[in-house]
Amino acid sequence: MKKIASFTIDHDKLEKGMYISRIDGDVVTYDIRMKKPNAGDYLSTAAAHTIEHLFATFARNSEIAPSVIYVGPMGCRTGFYLLLRDSITREEALALVKQAFVFISDYEGKIPGSERKECGNYAEHDLEGAKAVARDMLDVLKNRTAETMNYL
Repeated sequence: MKKIASFTIDHDKLEKGMYISRIDGDVVTYDIRMKKPNAGDYLSTAAAHTIEHLFATFARNSEIAPSVIYVGPMGCRTGFYLLLRDSITREEALALVKQAFVFISDYEGKIPGSERKECGNYAEHDLEGAKAVARDMLDVLKNRTAETMNYL
Protein backbone atom coordinates (compact mmCIF):
# COMPACT_ATOMS: atom_id res chain seq x y z
CA MET A 1 0.00 0.00 0.00
CA LYS A 2 1.11 3.56 -0.66
CA LYS A 3 2.09 5.58 2.38
CA ILE A 4 -0.39 8.39 3.00
CA ALA A 5 0.98 11.92 2.69
CA SER A 6 0.76 12.85 6.37
CA PHE A 7 3.01 9.89 7.28
CA THR A 8 5.79 11.24 5.03
CA ILE A 9 6.27 14.33 7.26
CA ASP A 10 9.06 13.99 9.83
CA HIS A 11 7.01 14.41 12.98
CA ASP A 12 10.14 14.82 15.11
CA LYS A 13 10.76 18.11 13.30
CA LEU A 14 7.15 19.30 13.23
CA GLU A 15 6.28 22.21 15.51
CA LYS A 16 2.97 23.58 16.73
CA GLY A 17 1.22 25.65 14.05
CA MET A 18 -1.14 25.44 11.12
CA TYR A 19 -0.18 23.67 7.91
CA ILE A 20 -1.64 22.61 4.58
CA SER A 21 -1.69 18.84 4.92
CA ARG A 22 -3.08 17.99 1.48
CA ILE A 23 -5.28 19.14 -1.37
CA ASP A 24 -7.70 16.65 -2.90
CA GLY A 25 -9.68 18.14 -5.77
CA ASP A 26 -11.61 21.02 -4.23
CA VAL A 27 -10.93 20.02 -0.60
CA VAL A 28 -8.02 21.41 1.43
CA THR A 29 -6.99 19.60 4.61
CA TYR A 30 -5.40 21.84 7.23
CA ASP A 31 -3.24 20.37 9.99
CA ILE A 32 -3.80 22.41 13.15
CA ARG A 33 -0.94 21.13 15.28
CA MET A 34 -1.62 22.02 18.92
CA LYS A 35 1.12 19.93 20.52
CA LYS A 36 4.64 19.10 19.38
CA PRO A 37 4.58 15.49 18.19
CA ASN A 38 6.38 12.84 20.23
CA ALA A 39 7.23 15.33 22.99
CA GLY A 40 5.22 13.61 25.73
CA ASP A 41 2.61 16.36 26.05
CA TYR A 42 -0.67 15.52 24.32
CA LEU A 43 -4.21 16.86 24.26
CA SER A 44 -6.22 15.25 27.00
CA THR A 45 -9.19 13.33 25.67
CA ALA A 46 -11.62 15.55 27.60
CA ALA A 47 -10.05 18.84 26.39
CA ALA A 48 -9.89 17.57 22.79
CA HIS A 49 -13.55 16.56 23.01
CA THR A 50 -14.52 20.03 24.21
CA ILE A 51 -12.41 21.70 21.53
CA GLU A 52 -14.14 19.52 18.94
CA HIS A 53 -17.61 20.56 20.08
CA LEU A 54 -16.75 24.26 20.32
CA PHE A 55 -14.58 24.49 17.19
CA ALA A 56 -17.08 22.60 15.03
CA THR A 57 -20.00 24.66 16.36
CA PHE A 58 -18.10 27.89 15.70
CA ALA A 59 -16.95 26.89 12.21
CA ARG A 60 -20.38 25.64 11.16
CA ASN A 61 -21.94 28.93 12.27
CA SER A 62 -19.30 31.15 10.65
CA GLU A 63 -19.55 33.12 7.40
CA ILE A 64 -17.78 30.28 5.61
CA ALA A 65 -20.01 27.53 7.04
CA PRO A 66 -21.04 26.19 3.60
CA SER A 67 -17.36 25.47 2.87
CA VAL A 68 -16.66 23.63 6.14
CA ILE A 69 -16.50 19.90 5.55
CA TYR A 70 -14.99 18.55 8.77
CA VAL A 71 -13.38 19.62 12.05
CA GLY A 72 -11.98 16.88 14.24
CA PRO A 73 -9.09 15.58 16.33
CA MET A 74 -6.11 13.54 15.21
CA GLY A 75 -5.85 10.11 16.77
CA CYS A 76 -2.37 10.95 18.11
CA ARG A 77 -3.91 13.79 20.16
CA THR A 78 -1.43 16.40 18.89
CA GLY A 79 -3.93 18.41 16.88
CA PHE A 80 -6.97 18.66 14.68
CA TYR A 81 -7.80 18.46 11.02
CA LEU A 82 -9.92 21.11 9.36
CA LEU A 83 -11.26 20.32 5.90
CA LEU A 84 -12.50 23.22 3.79
CA ARG A 85 -13.53 23.74 0.19
CA ASP A 86 -10.76 25.37 -1.83
CA SER A 87 -12.96 28.43 -2.44
CA ILE A 88 -11.70 29.53 1.00
CA THR A 89 -8.29 31.18 0.82
CA ARG A 90 -5.45 30.28 3.16
CA GLU A 91 -5.86 33.69 4.78
CA GLU A 92 -9.56 33.05 5.39
CA ALA A 93 -8.80 29.60 6.81
CA LEU A 94 -6.19 31.03 9.17
CA ALA A 95 -8.60 33.79 10.23
CA LEU A 96 -11.31 31.21 10.93
CA VAL A 97 -8.95 29.15 13.09
CA LYS A 98 -7.78 32.20 15.06
CA GLN A 99 -11.40 33.31 15.57
CA ALA A 100 -12.34 29.79 16.69
CA PHE A 101 -9.56 29.81 19.28
CA VAL A 102 -10.72 33.22 20.55
CA PHE A 103 -14.25 31.80 20.80
CA ILE A 104 -12.98 28.76 22.73
CA SER A 105 -10.70 30.75 25.04
CA ASP A 106 -13.56 33.11 25.96
CA TYR A 107 -16.34 30.51 26.10
CA GLU A 108 -18.57 30.35 29.16
CA GLY A 109 -21.58 28.17 29.70
CA LYS A 110 -22.82 24.79 28.59
CA ILE A 111 -20.82 23.00 25.90
CA PRO A 112 -22.94 22.74 22.72
CA GLY A 113 -24.03 19.18 22.03
CA SER A 114 -23.07 17.91 25.47
CA GLU A 115 -26.37 16.38 26.50
CA ARG A 116 -26.53 12.60 26.77
CA LYS A 117 -28.96 12.39 23.83
CA GLU A 118 -26.60 14.54 21.68
CA CYS A 119 -23.20 12.97 22.34
CA GLY A 120 -21.76 9.48 22.70
CA ASN A 121 -19.46 10.51 25.56
CA TYR A 122 -21.33 13.47 26.98
CA ALA A 123 -19.75 13.32 30.44
CA GLU A 124 -16.13 13.69 29.30
CA HIS A 125 -15.45 17.39 28.70
CA ASP A 126 -12.84 19.81 30.01
CA LEU A 127 -13.63 23.45 29.26
CA GLU A 128 -10.71 24.84 31.25
CA GLY A 129 -8.31 22.49 29.46
CA ALA A 130 -9.77 23.49 26.09
CA LYS A 131 -9.40 27.17 26.97
CA ALA A 132 -5.74 26.67 27.91
CA VAL A 133 -5.00 24.98 24.58
CA ALA A 134 -6.88 27.73 22.70
CA ARG A 135 -4.93 30.50 24.47
CA ASP A 136 -1.65 28.73 23.69
CA MET A 137 -2.63 28.34 20.03
CA LEU A 138 -3.54 32.02 19.75
CA ASP A 139 0.04 32.79 20.78
CA VAL A 140 1.44 30.17 18.36
CA LEU A 141 -0.61 31.53 15.45
CA LYS A 142 -0.25 35.26 16.13
CA ASN A 143 2.52 35.74 13.54
CA ARG A 144 1.42 33.01 11.14
CA THR A 145 0.58 33.90 7.56
CA ALA A 146 -0.56 31.98 4.51
CA GLU A 147 3.09 31.75 3.48
CA THR A 148 4.04 29.89 6.67
CA MET A 149 1.53 27.07 6.18
CA ASN A 150 3.79 24.69 4.30
CA TYR A 151 5.33 21.76 6.14
CA LEU A 152 9.01 22.09 6.97
